[in-house]
Amino acid sequence: MTDTIDAVERALTSEQKETFDARVAREAARIKHDIRNGQFDSDHVAVGLELEAYIVDSNTQLAPAPETVFELNGCSPELGVHNVEFHTTPDAIGAESDNGGSGFRRQASELHHIRDSIRSHIDDVDRTLVYDSLWTIPPETGTDAYLRAGTTEHGIFFAENVRPIPRYIALNEMIRERSGGTVELGLPGLDTAPSMLVESLATSIQPHLQIPDPRDAAAYLNAATRTMGPLLSLTANSPFLPADCYAGVSAEVAADRLARTPHELRIPIFERAVDTGAEKCRVPADADDIFDVIDRIVTDPTLVASSTLETPIPASDADPCDLSVFPTKRGTYWRWVRPVFCGQTPRGGAETTAVPTDHTGHTNHASVRIEYRPLPTQPTIRDTIGVQALVTGVLHGAVTTNHPLETLTWDDAEESFYAAVADGPTATLAWVDDSGTHQMDQDAIYADLFSLARMFLMRQSSGH
Repeated sequence: MTDTIDAVERALTSEQKETFDARVAREAARIKHDIRNGQFDSDHVAVGLELEAYIVDSNTQLAPAPETVFELNGCSPELGVHNVEFHTTPDAIGAESDNGGSGFRRQASELHHIRDSIRSHIDDVDRTLVYDSLWTIPPETGTDAYLRAGTTEHGIFFAENVRPIPRYIALNEMIRERSGGTVELGLPGLDTAPSMLVESLATSIQPHLQIPDPRDAAAYLNAATRTMGPLLSLTANSPFLPADCYAGVSAEVAADRLARTPHELRIPIFERAVDTGAEKCRVPADADDIFDVIDRIVTDPTLVASSTLETPIPASDADPCDLSVFPTKRGTYWRWVRPVFCGQTPRGGAETTAVPTDHTGHTNHASVRIEYRPLPTQPTIRDTIGVQALVTGVLHGAVTTNHPLETLTWDDAEESFYAAVADGPTATLAWVDDSGTHQMDQDAIYADLFSLARMFLMRQSSGH
């Protein structure tokens, strides 16, 4: 515990943050230099995925994930002790690179493999894996008690159900400090919370789209902003808080709470759970180019620094992915779409095995990916892969065909997104179709959206 407290305290000091920020700026300058020199160019359109889930016991109530689960390939810890995250190796898509679209099949095979590995590992401890976006069966102690449980040591609040990783504890402490110890949620039935643990209510999927030319990243990010309303409306499935948030009140009050609760409840939970007064979690403003986005990450308010900065500063001619602090800073750039720099080398070619045996290799691949963050975890892996393919097709299609979607104003795109948050599948959305017509009719919007996605995916499959 002493080592953890020391690490958390270092991460929160102004001196550590100043050193951290200076190093982030140096690494950002090197990334921009390497992009200009073509070192982040890629030969592939590739896809990957993160999928968040949680663990329950035989009573279907939240339960801690065994630590040994995170020794499995493709499985990582998340904020809550009940959370797990799947992450797939990226796959190239396209006829020339992967035999006609089998990249998505490999993604599905890998998700099944990770799921089955976790299931076989937790069966012996009477645990079940669930991926249904937002847990609604309260823990045995009740939702409020589960979120509030914790102790304070050396002035640091250790939430009992936050995984004891120094970075999580330091983030939680900073958010608590900036919110006066109480996170204001303002949700019917869940008005406040004592820490960012409330964010672990919500689980999501995050498709990753690797783009061949990083100079196109701003166009992809801007297009992604304009697709969020329709895609969230289509996939929304989180309209309820845990059941005990509606208990102990009259039927009329419970009905009123339900009526006033946003349909896609995950979004306000996340935005408000990490709110520090700096609007770090929001729809990103349009960007002019990738360098503009990198600068935004650098200047985004720093909440916590790396607990150690003892790693030598890489030389200016170091490997492009020899980055020690920039990825940490980017990790709290909580925009609903954001870039990712570097990662695993995509699998490609028909000779690649369907299920990887090792996630540790090929992790220094200089590339730029678009991380698409607003979508809830889907009920099945088949649904998840379908959404991943849809996001891929729509974004790549919109950019590569110069679709008129880019003419939709940012204000209309933001309004469309929060309409989907409020009303889910019945939301009033905004879109510009392939004829340049501004659309608000859902049937017309989805006809154009699916046509755009289908066209791109078919072109990739045929090699044209």
